Amino acid sequence: MRPRFALRQAAFAALTANAIRPLPGFRTGIPAFFAGWLTDELAPHLLGAATADAASQVLRRRATPAGMLVAGANIAGLAYLVARSTRSRQEVSTALSSGLGPDHETLLDPPADEDLRLPLATIASPFSFERRRRSLGVQVHRDVPYGEHPTRHRLDVYTATPAPAAGAPVLLQVHGGGWTIGNKEQQALPLLARMAAKGWVCVTINYRLAPRHPWPAQIIDVKRALAWVKDNIADYGGDPTYVAITGGSAGGHLSSLAALTPNDPVWQPGFEDADTTVQVAVPHYGVYDFAGATGLRSAELLRDTFLARRILQRDPATEPEAFEAASPLLRITPDAPDFFVIHGAHDTLVPVGQARAFAERLRAVSQKSVTYAEFGGAQHAFDIFPSIRSTHLLRAVDRYLTWHHRTSQAVARAEQAR
Repeated sequence: MRPRFALRQAAFAALTANAIRPLPGFRTGIPAFFAGWLTDELAPHLLGAATADAASQVLRRRATPAGMLVAGANIAGLAYLVARSTRSRQEVSTALSSGLGPDHETLLDPPADEDLRLPLATIASPFSFERRRRSLGVQVHRDVPYGEHPTRHRLDVYTATPAPAAGAPVLLQVHGGGWTIGNKEQQALPLLARMAAKGWVCVTINYRLAPRHPWPAQIIDVKRALAWVKDNIADYGGDPTYVAITGGSAGGHLSSLAALTPNDPVWQPGFEDADTTVQVAVPHYGVYDFAGATGLRSAELLRDTFLARRILQRDPATEPEAFEAASPLLRITPDAPDFFVIHGAHDTLVPVGQARAFAERLRAVSQKSVTYAEFGGAQHAFDIFPSIRSTHLLRAVDRYLTWHHRTSQAVARAEQAR
């Protein structure tokens, strides 16, 4: 029994070490992500389990020096991960002040009591999405068709109970999954429930997936969903003139590209005249460089080993323009909407260099505001379920979107008064 304790703690210590400093290299990116993502975001739970495990061995007099040494290292590493996560509050506060100006708080309400402390019960039970949604009084109108495909052209609408009467701001969520997997019920659930409870109308969509449906089917479907929102969201109390778009990973790519290419007829076949503009984009850990324009080796490898073969199904050497057109980094114009770009510093699936280059390019070209938040130590997909870090991000996105909507309303009132 004694060696099992040491081996168990050694296995968890290896996971902790990878979360602290992920394995380097493109080919280790996927295993490093899966090993580090849950370990980092569930560090408080693992810390409690590791401490209890070690304590039980001591009480039962089964502890060995080697086992306790490994356990001590694991516990110390997990405590470091917890402490690093708590710094997220300051990271997003600094990002908002830098991107929006120190006086942006004047348009926001003082933080509620629950926003000044961590929701320990929620973090302790992070996967109780449906129970929390119902407790907030949020209803979901499921599987509303927005196109012809029987399963992928479906969306869900989240509203408060009762739904807003009219004029509520709208948030459209685009799921991730490498353009090949995923669905609308899996991602951004805490954000959708929170914003709907605060009076927003939130929409989350499915879209056609590669390789069965090669690019650009995915961006066409996002545009089609935007056109549906413009035509139908008033029936749910939403304001079609104010639409924010968000998404993570592939959804971060698609939401950014949609925001940067409004009303592009090439990606609106059969609905070329539809309005697909958005007022603001909040991409999370997105892919911004399909073409390898950044010169990052990781971007070039992603293009050549995955995007070319499974998503676009084209050769970047002979058809580089297809990859360039699909790159948000290369579609930035002075007319780009406001952006809040979010990424983790330890993302091994989409290294942070893409986000840094994207935010830098936005700041150089766009006439609108650019806010960039980089989370120290965070992996890909760190906001999927409630954790210390994702709680601070959720509050920051809430305050950013609230600020943006109120600013837009103030500008509209000023223009009407002229």
